[in-house]
Amino acid sequence: MLIDWKDLIKNATHAITQLAKGNKKIIDGIKTLEESGATHGALDPKTRELIALAVASTTRCDTCIAIHANAAVEAGATREELVEALGVAIGLNAGAALVFSSRALEAFDSFKK
Repeated sequence: MLIDWKDLIKNATHAITQLAKGNKKIIDGIKTLEESGATHGALDPKTRELIALAVASTTRCDTCIAIHANAAVEAGATREELVEALGVAIGLNAGAALVFSSRALEAFDSFKK
């Protein structure tokens, strides 16, 4: 195993606790955002965690991956469901790279004029 995911959560929790001591409003704001995204009830917890884990992968947040992988397991997600959710995330990232490639070319060309 390359990363000790359980230890990562423990270390992140400690770091966030230290940050909260300096600026509790930031932590409270993030908690409010997280809670507001999870209180509608249209999605079951397992689906919500699969989405969160796929998004965490695209945003390259190891701590988010650890937290939501644990929550997905606790919500009863299967490895096969996660692989499918990650496949959607991979496809969307590739599509975004394709679409934004045209923007890179456009920006490049604008400086050549």
